[in-house]
Amino acid sequence: MVNVQKTVKDYIAGKVVVHALRGVDLTINGGEFMSIAGPSGSGKTTLLNLIGCLDIPTSGEIFIDNEPISNKSKTARALLRRKKIGFVFQSFNLIPVLTAFENVAFSLSLLSLPQKEIYDRTMNILDEVGLGGLEKRFPKEMSGGQQQRVAIARALVKQPALILADEPTANLDSNTGKEILKLMEKLNKSHKSTFVFSTHDAMVMDFAHRLVMLHDGRIVNGKKSS
Repeated sequence: MVNVQKTVKDYIAGKVVVHALRGVDLTINGGEFMSIAGPSGSGKTTLLNLIGCLDIPTSGEIFIDNEPISNKSKTARALLRRKKIGFVFQSFNLIPVLTAFENVAFSLSLLSLPQKEIYDRTMNILDEVGLGGLEKRFPKEMSGGQQQRVAIARALVKQPALILADEPTANLDSNTGKEILKLMEKLNKSHKSTFVFSTHDAMVMDFAHRLVMLHDGRIVNGKKSS
């Protein structure tokens, strides 16, 4: 699904060069449920952004479904994201003036699908994430866990091959965070989508079926759970 080859990412901060990633090699197979973990500044969010085609590497290459991304234009990368990648953010990133239904359906409207298909797919995924009957609520009328479920539904409704979740439990209490992780694990199995988290939360690391640790822009180890 994802192949990261000798990837380097540098940022310029004034006269200082920040080495965010220092030659990362990583293969992520289809259907995995994995976490990229490490302390703040380790490069995990940078790596997630590169895999999500939000940025391109300074050197090296990243392949998504065998497609290299570094030579693609912003428009081409946006199309690749739209077709194959869903995002779940720690701050939910819902549109406050839209209902739960409208937040989820919006991403489908970009695909020029028939209205009935948009309605059916949106209602089905909201029901699947446990929000049946709440589709008319606005984000401000929902708890943090419910908002994150809307965000998950929005990511999955496009039926992407890859879901990227950046610190998905950071704004949730531990019980709600555990419920969200159980939901994602269930959806990973039922939808066969690949889930990749960035986190420094021990609970997320424990849930991951595979754990890759980053430190100072380098992979220091990785393990698979039993």
